[in-house]
Amino acid sequence: MVSSALDAMAGTAWGRWLGLVAAVWVQCVSGNNYTFSNYSDSIKTLMGLTQLQLNGLSVAKDVGKAFGLLAGLASDRVPTWLLLAIGSLEGFLGYGAQWLVVSKTVAPLPYWQMCVCLCLGGNSTTWMNTAVLVTCIRNFRGSRGPVSGVLKGFVGLSTAIFTDLCSALFADDPASFLVMLAVVPAAVCAVAMVFLREGRGAVSDGGASDEADARGFAAISTLAVAIALYLLAADLTGLGGDGGVVSTVFVTVLFILLAAPVAVPAHVAWRSWMKTRKAANADAENTVLDDSTTTTPLLLASKPAAAEARGPGERPRLGEEHTIAEALSALDFWLLFSSFLMGVGTGLAVMNNLGQMGVAMGYADVSLFVSMTSIWGFFGRIASGTISEHFIKTRALPRPVWNAASQVLMCAGYVFMAFGMPGSLFIGSVVVGVCYGVRLAVTVPTASELFGLKYYGLIYNILILNLPLGSFLFSGLLAGLLYDAQATATPGGGNTCVGAHCYRGVFSVMAVACVIGFVLDVILSIRTKRVYAKIHEAKKASRLAAAQRVS
Repeated sequence: MVSSALDAMAGTAWGRWLGLVAAVWVQCVSGNNYTFSNYSDSIKTLMGLTQLQLNGLSVAKDVGKAFGLLAGLASDRVPTWLLLAIGSLEGFLGYGAQWLVVSKTVAPLPYWQMCVCLCLGGNSTTWMNTAVLVTCIRNFRGSRGPVSGVLKGFVGLSTAIFTDLCSALFADDPASFLVMLAVVPAAVCAVAMVFLREGRGAVSDGGASDEADARGFAAISTLAVAIALYLLAADLTGLGGDGGVVSTVFVTVLFILLAAPVAVPAHVAWRSWMKTRKAANADAENTVLDDSTTTTPLLLASKPAAAEARGPGERPRLGEEHTIAEALSALDFWLLFSSFLMGVGTGLAVMNNLGQMGVAMGYADVSLFVSMTSIWGFFGRIASGTISEHFIKTRALPRPVWNAASQVLMCAGYVFMAFGMPGSLFIGSVVVGVCYGVRLAVTVPTASELFGLKYYGLIYNILILNLPLGSFLFSGLLAGLLYDAQATATPGGGNTCVGAHCYRGVFSVMAVACVIGFVLDVILSIRTKRVYAKIHEAKKASRLAAAQRVS
């Protein structure tokens, strides 16, 4: 009975928005996979690891994402709450075991057992991300860009949120940081299990509903930018980590800002209640409900007719629903997959090695660079989702164009870091954060627009295989081997390297990879022009129809 009531709530306009806010909170704590640099040096010292061995642990963390295929398969078969429950349990076990080691509660585990713990922690995020992305994109089918931008943006902020909270409350203690990674996501997912559900009857794609949705996304995006600027100011001034009253005030304000998005569903619920009160009779109220549940396809209505006209065995066109086999046999899928690898793979190499890069450049504390990557990753995610959606509506500009632009900027950032000039690591962490964020926020809706939503959960997780693959190639092999070739041995079995030369070869190779990714993105942009022209016409027709109803 309670479950039925919650499902009915999810079918209302305000219920959809409440689910989105719950998803935002989940994303705020599901970026724990990007925080390895905050405690990797403690693990390296405690276990006496070489850089190659440490990077092996980092790869194990990202290999956990490969098992996200299980989350993709389950997304169409089990409810959202179960996906969240599995993810939160895995995170609790994986990060909890790491805490036992770092806090010296237990003796250091064998290397392979640490790999399993990191793999569990990495896999936990795939269940959370699949749950929120699949559910919210289905609830807001006509606003896939803003949905992806907002959700992926808050994932980008999560690293900065965890880092700054740990600095304020626990003085950057690695053991306390791991406790947060284990406990906080589980608590937030418990709340989201109640409110995040797929609304079966209230999904609207066009007309006036699109305008209302745009206002809601603008409000949440504005709050997200305020949170990012607040965290950025705290990092640059160091106020959040001073301890005492200042830290307490910092944490309190941060929690208030994180809770603020709930004002959007509250406003939508209030407007719905006011409309109900003004309804003259039950028939008028039913008319309002009927209007709010009208759905329109993403592409023009003529598309299904064209699909029916095809002969048996003929492949679906881009923009139509694809099965997994049809998507995997499409050239465009592998263009998207390969270009994604060049962007996120090289970005992960920087994120996973920021701790050692900082030491090589002479920095004792790299938490600032970790936060910069997170915060600017947020700006890249939230801006690219909204901007790419705007240019589809106004210019029919293919979404992969923005991926191509990010590859150019990322290539320039790697070249700059290769020279090792003063401040290069700070600027590089900003550039990598922005471009990595663009990559994630743009690729997520692109996959759904090209291959459909029916099997989107699994298609998304196949693309996410690039994270462990890219981590293995660029972080585990490239960065680990080239670093160890430059490093000198230290007592206890580890090694270290100081100087710009430590990572110069790594940055040079990754710059070349970005050039390859740019070429692939340009090809995909050309091949998908027709799809985005149809989406542009469909959105234009929806706006005209809405204007006619109003007039």
